[in-house]
Amino acid sequence: MKKFNDAPQGATETRQFQNGRGLQNTSQPTGWRKATTGLVAAEQLAQAGERVSVPKSKAFVAVKRVGAHIGLKASDIMLLDTLGAFTQAQDWEEGRRPIVWASNAYLMEQTGFSLSALKRHARRLAEAGIVAFKDSPNGKRWGRRDADGVIIEAYGFDLSPLSARVEEFEQLHSELQAERELCQRLKRQITVSRRMIRAQIETALTGGFSGPWTHLADMFEGLLDKLPRRHTASEVLERLLGWFKDLQSRVESTFLKETEVVEVVDNLAIETVELTEKTHNMNPTGVINEPHILITKQLNPVTSKSSENENAAGVVPNPPPEEQIDRELEEWVAETRKKRGAAVDLQTVMQACPEFASWAHNMGGYLKDWGDLYRVAGQLRPMIGISEHAWHVAQDRLGKQVATAALVLVFEKHTSGEVASPGGYLRGMVEKAGAGELHLERSFYGRLSGQAA
Repeated sequence: MKKFNDAPQGATETRQFQNGRGLQNTSQPTGWRKATTGLVAAEQLAQAGERVSVPKSKAFVAVKRVGAHIGLKASDIMLLDTLGAFTQAQDWEEGRRPIVWASNAYLMEQTGFSLSALKRHARRLAEAGIVAFKDSPNGKRWGRRDADGVIIEAYGFDLSPLSARVEEFEQLHSELQAERELCQRLKRQITVSRRMIRAQIETALTGGFSGPWTHLADMFEGLLDKLPRRHTASEVLERLLGWFKDLQSRVESTFLKETEVVEVVDNLAIETVELTEKTHNMNPTGVINEPHILITKQLNPVTSKSSENENAAGVVPNPPPEEQIDRELEEWVAETRKKRGAAVDLQTVMQACPEFASWAHNMGGYLKDWGDLYRVAGQLRPMIGISEHAWHVAQDRLGKQVATAALVLVFEKHTSGEVASPGGYLRGMVEKAGAGELHLERSFYGRLSGQAA
């Protein structure tokens, strides 16, 4: 039998009480722990833990996963590990209790705690329902094992409450993990909404749009101040997301309203100019019998001849940048068709990336060609945090057509939670392209196949 003589916890002392008849010697126990709700609950858990069989490793993994949530500190876990090392595998079987009777000196040596710190951490473990105290009649910790190593009798720290709470801790861990994932998803949605609001407000203020943009900017800054700096509950994040969504809807409606007004004014101005030019050019300028001179911007007017077409082509040697972009994109599509036997057209890209398509339609309305896709992708780029420098590098190394398709794919993966760092992902695609390992068409068709499945 092993014994460890600690400072007695149940020692007796003689006290003298004076009454009306004189002094009387009375012996009473002192130093016993004051019963608390936590200690009583720990003893009940210890009794329940004796009726189950749980591997020690499973019990310790379960409590460590939720230790911080139930109020345990790192020093508490250190003491618990020290106590656990004193137990053996058979102590955790059904009908037995893993009781540790190590002395205070041993525990202080193993943990580096002072005596007061050791008592404080042991008390916190007991109040949290992790260990229970099993005291001997004289208040000392001691115990003995038989030849097979089975505890016959022991007094000290009882770790049986751990066995009783394994399922509780595992369930709590699952709930905490689900809460953490929900918070991460809400934070990503808040980030997407926040970047979209910022991009449209900055565009409106820079472009001198009319409307309550200063007021909207102040509201946006107010919401940014409410963003939590530390971990917070999902209920708070859901409330914040609702506020950001409401502001985003207001900003988008104001933005679309202003852009529609600008487009209407520009279209009226263009139509007026064209009508004036047409009316002016149809007036006869020579002899009355001479034919009218028809001036048109069409490349192939009805009355033109082949020589006139050649002259018209010579007047504008270089096509506009937008037409050049369209042609580059169409060339990439044609090249893809040759390599893969199927075309990656605009409709395929939009169907494979429904989240991007939704944002693109809100930003630019109907996308009729690849040039529209390029322009809208450039407008949505700041929303996912891709810098202008990274966008230019991608265009320089991939070409505008491939860079546009790559940006669409990165946007879709980021909004769906597949990519956490859009800028880094785009750089990785550029590096793959340099090594000849970038196959965007596979990604688009793969996403279509996944949707169909």
